[in-house]
Amino acid sequence: MGEINESLNLATQPPAIVLMAGLQGAGKTTSVGKLAKFLKERHKKKVLVVSADVYRPAAIKQLETLANDIGVDFVPSSAEQKPSVIAANAVDQARKGYYDVLIVDTAGRLHVDNEMMVEIQELHKQLDPIETLFVVDAMTGQDAANTAKAFNDALPLTGVILTKADGDARGGAALSVRHITGKPIKFIGMGEKTDALEPFYPDRIASRILGMGDVLSLIEEMERTVDKDKAQKLAQKVQKGKGFDLEDFREQLVQMRNMGGMMGMLDKLPGASGLPENVKDKIDDKITVRMEAMISSMTPAERRNPDIIKGSRKRRIAMGSGVEIQDVNRLLKQFDQMQKMMKKMAGKGGLRKMMGSMKNMLPPGGFGRRGF
Repeated sequence: MGEINESLNLATQPPAIVLMAGLQGAGKTTSVGKLAKFLKERHKKKVLVVSADVYRPAAIKQLETLANDIGVDFVPSSAEQKPSVIAANAVDQARKGYYDVLIVDTAGRLHVDNEMMVEIQELHKQLDPIETLFVVDAMTGQDAANTAKAFNDALPLTGVILTKADGDARGGAALSVRHITGKPIKFIGMGEKTDALEPFYPDRIASRILGMGDVLSLIEEMERTVDKDKAQKLAQKVQKGKGFDLEDFREQLVQMRNMGGMMGMLDKLPGASGLPENVKDKIDDKITVRMEAMISSMTPAERRNPDIIKGSRKRRIAMGSGVEIQDVNRLLKQFDQMQKMMKKMAGKGGLRKMMGSMKNMLPPGGFGRRGF
């Protein structure tokens, strides 16, 4: 799968043009949006996106919506235009607007055909992109390898984006595509959200495939997503003995969701693959969404002092969040456990006591055969 992460090459006279190629349904349009957001937020680039997919008007609208959501500029296009005209307009707008990067989405087909290849070859010749990225669905298995060969024969690919790689097939597809094209996998899509695109680090992905986790990526994700000011204020609040309330709990749930949810985090922890299937089935991110809804249905006074939440209040909260009363009881019980843990952490020798509490909450043997 390679040795190191190979980043995008944008060292050219702006705009650096990135051409996206691949079959329909591979996640090409979504990947354009994810890549635009990645370049805008992590590399501070001024990005312009355009769709030259004149065969699927929904793709043009989809990209426009994505561009609006992530805050990058979009070049309007329509099914009545020729791809070559759309591309020329986009380059002209990118130059006049002093954009750093122009990402061009192209038409996909349900299978590889000659007409499609000729069209994208002509677009490539016209645009002369610095990066030509092949977008492939990791879940297609051996078909991913066959498609990769067809595109590699037709285009001078510079890299690969492996999408939908949060399933079990990611290892085989990554190995096959890399072997057949000889081109580096530069990015990997790990979910549907617009920030679920990660640079591809072969060693980290190999570690995940082997069930050894990916702590480095988890730390980097925490650095990006955790609000350090809020975390500092919460730490000071707990240390001063002011207590950990349900508003704080909700904030932690939001932070966890921003990091890809419970399963997204577990996937990066060593030994998590050793969890029994019946335990994995219970780790459902929908539960945290319901917990957020329940806390949002409470009054500020109830969030500050959960002890006042009795019968009638529980019924109101359950009705307001669309859950059963036993779900509210379960939330309050879990919160009570967390609150006790926070109190231990605030006291003398707090971290050691907290780790002891966590150990007691784990199933026998911890995570996997090798323990926690």
